[in-house]
Amino acid sequence: MSVPRLEDLGDLDGRRVLLRADFNVPLRDGEIADDLRIRAALPTIQFLQEHGAQVTACTHLGRPKGAPDPQYSVAPVRARLAELAPGVELLENLRFDPGETSDDPAFVQRLIEGQDLYVNDAFGASHRAHASIVGPPRFLPSAAGRLLAKEVEILGGLREQPKRPFVAILGGSKVSDKLGVIEALMGVVDTLLIGGGMCFTFLAAQGRSVGSSLLEEDQVDTCRRLLESGKIHLPSDITALGPGGKIGDPDAGGEVRQAGTSLPDGWMGLDIGPGTAAEFGDVIAEARTIFWNGPMGVFEDPRFAAGTRHVAQAVADAKGFTVVGGGDSAAAVAEFGLAGDIDHISTGGGASLELLEQGDLPGLEALRGAPNA
Repeated sequence: MSVPRLEDLGDLDGRRVLLRADFNVPLRDGEIADDLRIRAALPTIQFLQEHGAQVTACTHLGRPKGAPDPQYSVAPVRARLAELAPGVELLENLRFDPGETSDDPAFVQRLIEGQDLYVNDAFGASHRAHASIVGPPRFLPSAAGRLLAKEVEILGGLREQPKRPFVAILGGSKVSDKLGVIEALMGVVDTLLIGGGMCFTFLAAQGRSVGSSLLEEDQVDTCRRLLESGKIHLPSDITALGPGGKIGDPDAGGEVRQAGTSLPDGWMGLDIGPGTAAEFGDVIAEARTIFWNGPMGVFEDPRFAAGTRHVAQAVADAKGFTVVGGGDSAAAVAEFGLAGDIDHISTGGGASLELLEQGDLPGLEALRGAPNA
């Protein structure tokens, strides 16, 4: 997974650098709710500016439909970037042009016009073969920024040489969404702890009744095969919501109850139970390498947050090397005030999973094909 680094770009004095950053920050009422992704790019920007480069940054923001949309304007990002990194120009939202997601050659040419060099520091977007990710390295000397290089080093290390025991914790809703990464992790982990909605398809594969819980019937046979490895640990108890209840609305009624791993009809499992949380915590405490992606339950509803909170605390307290794979898991450790206790929080949920699964990303492959590589 070796890629060119900033030091490989040579003399930067007076050079114009196109920086693909990931400034896809959360906005609330037109204001930035969390500027972490902007601050994460500062080490790369500072290196470039200190060596005399003129930096033009570009990013996507939200999901506009290939046309200008005022609610996705980068104006708030531009204002904050001007405060944190004066002198950096920021182009308008890349996804305002349909050429970005289709990797249109004409759009690539417009992006690189007047630029001498290209730096990709957008790990969270590097699993997309979009114009701003894979286009510039076809024409310009290119390198990975500090953030991208760190992600590759750490996540690549999990694949290649983890300290053991290596424990992975996977949650989230669907087995089908994470089947590839489950298969890949099975080859390198010692133990795989599975919670979240996806655990019910595994429980069904063991012959358990899952009530009204999320179930992918077409994945039951696959789960049965995966369980044969002996590496997968499933919940031993479940926090469930009874008939008539509504997720996110405690006032709607419906009993919340601790249950075993077989649920009656009409009951919906929405979190791992306290016994499982304790068991998972014990396994995590013994690990020397820990990777976590995906909540253990619907943690946005306080009634079903205990499992995710307990796992987050266990990961934060662990003496081993801890990696949280972006997305909802990163949001959870931030919400619980534990982010400072994690060794590495990835800036890309989907990208981190794809890198673990496949060992490469379109963005990395593009950098290795650059003229200077």
